[in-house]
Amino acid sequence: MASVAIVCSIASSAIAVAPVKAETICKVADPTGTPLNIRSYPGGNVVGKIRNGKRVQIFEITIDDRGKPWANIGSGWVVREFIACYER
Repeated sequence: MASVAIVCSIASSAIAVAPVKAETICKVADPTGTPLNIRSYPGGNVVGKIRNGKRVQIFEITIDDRGKPWANIGSGWVVREFIACYER
């Protein structure tokens, strides 16, 4: 009868766990409570309005020639200071 040797090798290795990416949530946060104007371009004509508390996604941020930041929310541009974002 032949003897069988079983060899177990446990490699000491670290398992890399990717951190969960936080989701950035942005909402219209106009302190006056009125709907926020959506413009065709920063400082341009009003093309719509969006209500306070509505979730939005920011695609681009730019600064106009007066130093005011604007955010592109897909349907147009809004003044960035009236968009509140946080990570969840």
